[in-house]
Amino acid sequence: MCSSVLYGSKNVNLPWTKSPEMTILVIITLCVLVLLAYLFDISSSVTKIPSVILLLLLGWIVKQSASQFDIIIPNLTNALPILGTIGLILIVLEGSLELELNKSKIPLVKKSFVVALVPMLVLSFLGAFAFQQFMGYEFRMSMANMVPLAVISSSIAIPSAKNLSSYNRQFVTYESSLSDILGVILFNFVALTTVFNIVSIGLFLLQIIIIIVVSFLATIALSFLLGRIEHEIKFVPIILLVILIYEVSKVFHLPSLVFILVFGLFLGNLDEMKHMRWIQKLKPVSLDTEVHKFLDFIREITFLIKALFFLLFGFLINTSDLLNTHSLAWSSGITVVIFLVRAVQLKLSGLPVKPLVFVAPRGLINILLFLSLPVSLSIPLVDNSLVIQVMILTALVMMIGLMITSESKQPDDMEDLEIRGIQQKMHEA
Repeated sequence: MCSSVLYGSKNVNLPWTKSPEMTILVIITLCVLVLLAYLFDISSSVTKIPSVILLLLLGWIVKQSASQFDIIIPNLTNALPILGTIGLILIVLEGSLELELNKSKIPLVKKSFVVALVPMLVLSFLGAFAFQQFMGYEFRMSMANMVPLAVISSSIAIPSAKNLSSYNRQFVTYESSLSDILGVILFNFVALTTVFNIVSIGLFLLQIIIIIVVSFLATIALSFLLGRIEHEIKFVPIILLVILIYEVSKVFHLPSLVFILVFGLFLGNLDEMKHMRWIQKLKPVSLDTEVHKFLDFIREITFLIKALFFLLFGFLINTSDLLNTHSLAWSSGITVVIFLVRAVQLKLSGLPVKPLVFVAPRGLINILLFLSLPVSLSIPLVDNSLVIQVMILTALVMMIGLMITSESKQPDDMEDLEIRGIQQKMHEA
């Protein structure tokens, strides 16, 4: 659906296959762009500007420059979902590898799950209702188009939370990772289910059970390989197997991201399971060392894939999409509702509204879901312009919100908050 919209579908020759000078130019350009992406990433903690905005702008500038100098660039639209899918897998895997899962984290996980799920459902139903009432679209079609806009993007949220307090940073990581997973599950359920009844819900629950079993078996097998492979090349085969299992699961319409989350959480929390007898067979001490090396490798490759994705997406953006006044009213309204619903949910959950209310960006996962929308369910209103505008508006709100919010005044975790409350009551007494 979106290939012809994002970029003209013209057949052009690859210019660098006929010109060595063009090949050199392409390589130099790619190196410079990725190095600039690296500078954006390390400077974001100081400037508070999300690197994704700068990457999109840089990609757009490259396109305008190529057009200005009459440089013919082939249609790169088909590369976008490929980079996006690999990027999503790596981002969720990286986030889950860094998460601690123990008894002390259970309250945090519960709150993260609720804040990830409830606003997503509220936004999806509110948007679907609005599309149905004001535009006359069928409810299921409206719901399928709204879900991609209701998911928080971990690819932007997690890096943007690096300078938050320890508790808030962990919350954002859990919440955005769960939002990606729950968003994909909800989207697949709405898009693939033609009739909503007990049977369809039962099949949906059965799919979740199947992917949990598959995730457990695949995780044990991959963990065994990670700890036992003695060849100098071991991380690339593991990543390829992870991507393979993810894609095969998608063929059977299983919620594949559940596997990525289970695999990452298992490897990242070996210390919590060392007392289990069957874990000893995996040699947890030596495996833990390999996991740390694996995480470092994942961080490197995730940065590269994510940078290329947003540079490419920025390159494919048409100026007319950004300046589309027809969709701007809808995108502005959706953005306002996103942050209002989030503020209410954070308040009800007993979480600090500031600065967490601002961390609700849309990004990679939203683009992927939008590209995955079946043509039979697409509606003209939810187009490139709307998705791009919501993505940029939420990123700008997050940027401004984090700039004006002082995290230094906040405690590192909720235990500190409770201690200060007790001390204050004792002082008042």
